[in-house]
Amino acid sequence: MKLSVLILAYNHEKFITQALDSVLMQQVDFDYEIVIGEDYSKDNTRDILIGYQQEHPEKIRLLLPEKNLGMHDNFIQTFKACRGKYIALLEGDDYWTSPYKLQKQVDFLDTHTDYTICFHNALYLYQDGSTRCFLPPDNWKNTFTLEDILSSNIMSFASIVFRQGFIQEFPDWMYDINFVDWILQILLAQHGNIGYINETMNVYRIHPNGNWSWRTQIEMRLEILKAYHYIENYLDSKYQNKIRIVMSENYKLLCIDYMQNDDRKNARKFLNKFLLQDFLNNLMLSDLSLKTSFLMNIYLPALYKILKKVKYTFISKVVSEKII
Repeated sequence: MKLSVLILAYNHEKFITQALDSVLMQQVDFDYEIVIGEDYSKDNTRDILIGYQQEHPEKIRLLLPEKNLGMHDNFIQTFKACRGKYIALLEGDDYWTSPYKLQKQVDFLDTHTDYTICFHNALYLYQDGSTRCFLPPDNWKNTFTLEDILSSNIMSFASIVFRQGFIQEFPDWMYDINFVDWILQILLAQHGNIGYINETMNVYRIHPNGNWSWRTQIEMRLEILKAYHYIENYLDSKYQNKIRIVMSENYKLLCIDYMQNDDRKNARKFLNKFLLQDFLNNLMLSDLSLKTSFLMNIYLPALYKILKKVKYTFISKVVSEKII
């Protein structure tokens, strides 16, 4: 089997038909299967999928647990059921837009054997019908690495096709994170490069019932920071500095978020975390943003004056001694 399409479905009765039709329209020159993990939906998603499976018994394999497994176990069970050399990902509330998507990505991986992932651009689709690109047009290159994706999640779940054989088990800490796609990318990127096709070939819906998109900005950042703590301990130490720089930036952004919500207690908490992490990263506070300096001057004026004095004393010494 050349490829498995892994679909996760839960309470997607409004969207699952479009998702499946976008898979069945694929024009390819290889065999593929559709493996669907239907996680005991409360709506008619399961009935719709059973109907599709009866129409395409040779193509669709339907996993129907007798209870709700939850996001992580549903993904892992469906992943382990896939028999293809490659796996393409899709959630039941998203869909593909190009009939040549799978062929292009499989062709890429066939000819780039040192790459573990191939992905493409996507569109965010909002409830009011507006859209925007997942990856900004000026922010792309042909090849990405683990270092690139440690900065942020640059791939839409439904844009990913990856090579099987690198993941035997998932780390236990993944269950403590409320997403699986970015963790999957990091696990795979340890074993090879990531190829990018500069075309938009899927839609990612933003709606209140989405597993991730319903969360507030603060909730998202807190969850991302929790993931970084696990990832820092999981990966080789050579990535530690990169991870800590990104964590520092997230502390700063959380401070600003809490200030905008007039939550001064948490603003101070994450300002302190940012200052400590930034100091450890840079050995001096050489890159404080205006917003952060402003917040620090208001809420930690004594510390602000001390650090500012230390900073400029250090710089003056460097200049006077012609170290640089």
